[in-house]
Amino acid sequence: MSTVSKPQMKFCTTREAAAMLGVSLKTAQLWSESGLLEAWRTEGGHRRIYRDSVQRLLVDSTGEKPLVAGETESVQIRPLNILVAEDDENLRKLYTMQLRIWSMAPKVMVVPTGFEALLQIGRHAPDLLITNLRMPDMDGFHMLRILRNVEELNQMRIGVVTDLDREAIAACGGLPEGVIVFSKPISFVALEQLAVSIAAEKSAALASCQP
Repeated sequence: MSTVSKPQMKFCTTREAAAMLGVSLKTAQLWSESGLLEAWRTEGGHRRIYRDSVQRLLVDSTGEKPLVAGETESVQIRPLNILVAEDDENLRKLYTMQLRIWSMAPKVMVVPTGFEALLQIGRHAPDLLITNLRMPDMDGFHMLRILRNVEELNQMRIGVVTDLDREAIAACGGLPEGVIVFSKPISFVALEQLAVSIAAEKSAALASCQP
């Protein structure tokens, strides 16, 4: 006797989406809040994720083993990890050239949108995020508010490079505590000083773990 398979639901829970994507529950929640995963809430307030959006992320995946948001590889084998979010193509090229010659020889990834930054952060949380504030689709203000709501990412350092002054930033709702603001034109010397301090903190943390 033949059996009839039960039709698959068009949506799933956040936990089920996390399992399918191989990421933590917090990462799936981060991607949902940012719009990377299409979701809606039931009358009881429970989030439901559309399976189609999960499949799209799986198709777009780099194929690398995903990490839990906030999880890092051993500091003994990994250089400083820097992610840059910048929509201007010329500035992206400039970041790529400048950051890779820094003294601590960081691993650098440059993306054009806030959405892509959140996608990468969910897979591999960087030590340092450098971002523009005015970008298409999702501006830096929105992205940073989402990130600061994820406890596992509180250790990630954030630098903002912008031509907005203090008053303009305040008018847009301000920035989360701990975000460092760098004014344009970009001072790569100042950015490198921040990266050097982060690398020194990582080295100190490693030394303290040694017997």
